[in-house]
Amino acid sequence: MTNRLRTEIEEEEQERELIVEEKPVKEIPDNFFTKFFTKEFISTDDATRALPFVLFLSLLGMIYIGNRHLAEKNIRDIDKLTKEVHELNWEYKVTKADLAYKSTLSEVAKRVDTLGIRESIQPAQKITVKEDDAP
Repeated sequence: MTNRLRTEIEEEEQERELIVEEKPVKEIPDNFFTKFFTKEFISTDDATRALPFVLFLSLLGMIYIGNRHLAEKNIRDIDKLTKEVHELNWEYKVTKADLAYKSTLSEVAKRVDTLGIRESIQPAQKITVKEDDAP
């Protein structure tokens, strides 16, 4: 510290305060949003009063989007089940045709031939019982 009077020091400080540069004030560009919020088109009070309504609209939008996703998921599930039903229907038809083929007389004869059972050559005979001979 130097030996100076208090008044000299105060004068220097006042001069420094006067020399402070003024920063240029940034001007906000004149676009839609600045006009909307600063030019009294809508005030902050109006904006805060409208906030619950805006939140309600955003909630409805989220519900709409969620509902859309759910509907698309259901459609995909329905398509998958429809394909599965078609496959099972074809499997049923193939199995039914295979059973009809295997139950024909010639196929049954081929299968039981390995067991030693053969088809009868004689025609079937009708057995009749008279009521007089019945014990």
